[in-house]
Amino acid sequence: MKLVFASNNAHKLAEVRQIMPENIDVLSLREIGFNQEIEETGQTISENSRIKAQAVAEWLKKHHSDIRIDGVFADDTGLEIDALDGAPGVYTARWAEQETGVHLSETETYAANRAKALRELKGEEERGCQFKTVITLIRGEEEIQVAGIVRGRIATEEQGHGGFGYDPIFVPEGYYLSFGQLPKETKNSISHRARALQALVNILES
Repeated sequence: MKLVFASNNAHKLAEVRQIMPENIDVLSLREIGFNQEIEETGQTISENSRIKAQAVAEWLKKHHSDIRIDGVFADDTGLEIDALDGAPGVYTARWAEQETGVHLSETETYAANRAKALRELKGEEERGCQFKTVITLIRGEEEIQVAGIVRGRIATEEQGHGGFGYDPIFVPEGYYLSFGQLPKETKNSISHRARALQALVNILES
């Protein structure tokens, strides 16, 4: 089975390929020649996931109708912090940049987002939160959405250098190590993205 993952994020792509079964070939946007910016104008994680999947599916119809591709899937992820009424939510990826208006590199963005989360929760005892991933699969005329959620808490300081994004400050429920400290195999078995992908695989293999 050949699916296009509507992302060029190298970290996400590596994670997805590690989680997906071997019989599913995952292609990146770069590998199919898609280099357009997709404007994520949705007001929810679900809407942004759908926008990305639809944009790539429509592009494939026009540019690669002669190549057998079994479907397109896109994910969108949000960190929802209880004490901040669910923020940053849909703005998770560019939370710090949204506040300052300063465009940052990917690595700088990740660091600024973590720093903002720690600032916002300084002195706060209630540090519960959840990561939520929504995946939209478009297969022909069929459109399906699945979700994965992992509960946890925001650490009081960065812990570990593994993973990406908010991983060094997110401690999943039942663990004392952050996603930035846990072995990759452990993270990929319990993460929000892993749970959403497993739901997707169940549909693909049914």
